[in-house]
Amino acid sequence: MKKSIFAVCDLEASYARNLAEYMNERRHAPFEVQAFTNLDSLEDFASQNHIELLLISTNAMCDRVKQMDVERIIILSEGETMADIGENPFVYKYQPSDQLIAEVMGYYAETGPQVMPEPLSLSATELIGVYSPLGRLGKTAFALTLGEILGEKKKVLYLNLENFNGFETLFDQNYSADISDLLYFARQNEGNLIYRLSGMIRSLGRLDYIPPAFSPGDLRDVGHEEWISLFSRMEAWGDYEVIILDLGSQIEDVFQILKRCGRVYMPVLDDPVSRAKLLQFEKNLRALECGEVEEKLVRLHLPRWGRGEELELPQTLAGGTLGRYVRQLLETGRDEGGEP
Repeated sequence: MKKSIFAVCDLEASYARNLAEYMNERRHAPFEVQAFTNLDSLEDFASQNHIELLLISTNAMCDRVKQMDVERIIILSEGETMADIGENPFVYKYQPSDQLIAEVMGYYAETGPQVMPEPLSLSATELIGVYSPLGRLGKTAFALTLGEILGEKKKVLYLNLENFNGFETLFDQNYSADISDLLYFARQNEGNLIYRLSGMIRSLGRLDYIPPAFSPGDLRDVGHEEWISLFSRMEAWGDYEVIILDLGSQIEDVFQILKRCGRVYMPVLDDPVSRAKLLQFEKNLRALECGEVEEKLVRLHLPRWGRGEELELPQTLAGGTLGRYVRQLLETGRDEGGEP
């Protein structure tokens, strides 16, 4: 099925082309994106193609545009007043691209068709779990570094399913929506879930991610069937080659989610208390008939990484001590023994 057309029209040619290129590189985007730098070329295109969504700068918007075969129009505002923009919704032009697209997709999800497009994914997606029954091991730093390095060659989505993730502080962000909102829309069985998903995805280096839940209570009653259903939709419509799940122990039936993963990386320690906890974890696996999870486990002794490396996650980590460890792990498939 052919994707709907998302047109970007801005008389500032470099802006239009760069935004269209950014959108087309986001393989989860449910649109074919076309860039236009003048009204004549936009009009010629619209005379032969239906444009589902047009993002157009204020200095290009005029009565000619209203006569074109365009379903929805959003204005790229440079700070104009509502009187200058008129009746169309608008987004601020000069903001990070992922935030701009999040606003546009949020609007489209509210007003767009309630019909799910054809799945985008043409190949299997690898689901990788990162989990440990132990705490304070650098699990999230490892998961982010893993995603950044895998992202050098593959399209990777990172999902953090912990109670307290600290992302807003860590990355100095304020998220208008997070994965708990996506779960809500999935529960409503909305036909426009793919547009909700596309609107929530943010970029961090080479890694895409959905903002994790701010409130721990939002994840408390989510069962493994609901999580697995959501992962399946992401696999089908997101066209990601890898999805990394950064899992916390508070997730209900976490073992069932681990069963769904192709690989599970588990940071460990070798002190007596940690060994006792790991033994209990293994007994639980067998008692719950989840022995197949044990076969997927890759136990890791993560190296220590210095304070200077935590300033720009995950890019700095990928080039530091932890990054070297992850590259060796991916190359050999074995834990070469970091400093616990």
